[in-house]
Amino acid sequence: MNRHRTAASVLFAAGALIAGALSAAGPAAAAPPPSGSTGTPAAFRQQHTEGFWTAERMRGATPLDVTAAPGSVRSAAPATAASPTKIPPTAPPASAAPASAAASPTAFPQAGGAWTGAGAVVKTSGRVFFTMGDRTASCSGDSITSANGSTVITAGHCVKYQGAWHTNWVFVPAYNNGNAPYGQWSATKTFATDQWAASEDMNMDVGLAVVAPLNGQKLSQVVGAQGIVFNGGYSKKMYSFGFPAASPYDGTKLVYCSGNSGKDFLLTKDHSLGCNMTGGSSGGPWFQDFNEATGLGSQVSVNSFGYNFLPNRMFGPYFGNEAKAAYDKAQTS
Repeated sequence: MNRHRTAASVLFAAGALIAGALSAAGPAAAAPPPSGSTGTPAAFRQQHTEGFWTAERMRGATPLDVTAAPGSVRSAAPATAASPTKIPPTAPPASAAPASAAASPTAFPQAGGAWTGAGAVVKTSGRVFFTMGDRTASCSGDSITSANGSTVITAGHCVKYQGAWHTNWVFVPAYNNGNAPYGQWSATKTFATDQWAASEDMNMDVGLAVVAPLNGQKLSQVVGAQGIVFNGGYSKKMYSFGFPAASPYDGTKLVYCSGNSGKDFLLTKDHSLGCNMTGGSSGGPWFQDFNEATGLGSQVSVNSFGYNFLPNRMFGPYFGNEAKAAYDKAQTS
């Protein structure tokens, strides 16, 4: 990750496009405020250009540098005293089960390496592509268990940044160098925590998308879905996944980190994990209770940012009541 420009660099950032403020997503990039809101909508009805994401355009999508400074941490810390809420995973159908791998990655801790194992995570994880104004960009995301069977979770800055909601938003599970073996899943609506939508608070960098059915099937019916935990506490044995696209990575491989997580003692109340993933990995899932053999776990965070003075360290938001509220809005949409 390119971490040497500002007080903190969001993982969505890392590549060559670093000049100036982002342009707005267009005149329709604001949805009507939901009932009871403070005037800043926490959801956006997606706009798409049919056939936009060609293999060439996906390969060329570039992470864009954004910054996180002390002023970007505006909310109170997420509550950690609430009882945990655990939603179990949905295993992929037998027809979508990954083939067995010759070797499973057993290095723990792992600071960043290609995932050479199999399991459900190979299918539930994928790359996220979207446009910001006239730019194309990428993040990572994960299919999670939901009431609608069609929910993807990612980072907040992967759905909205500097007041503009991204458009042409698609999820490509098991992305493979421009290929989409399980299809491109177009978002019908994207969501963020109320705090990210209102002020892009780095404590609450959580985004979600509801994707349309593809060929008559829902996302979880095709690739399965991971479990999720809210208010699960800190200091866990953790696995993180993503598709980093900035050097030394190139966005073509699912990469993972593993280790014992901690808690950010600087600007945020995020989880902390030793990890060298770079730009493009933003929004990739963090799991506790992860089983390398099955590739299933309980998602508790997403890749969010790293400090320039703490190389090879990743931070991800705590999934508290605020993240659960956003999840509930998405899964019932």
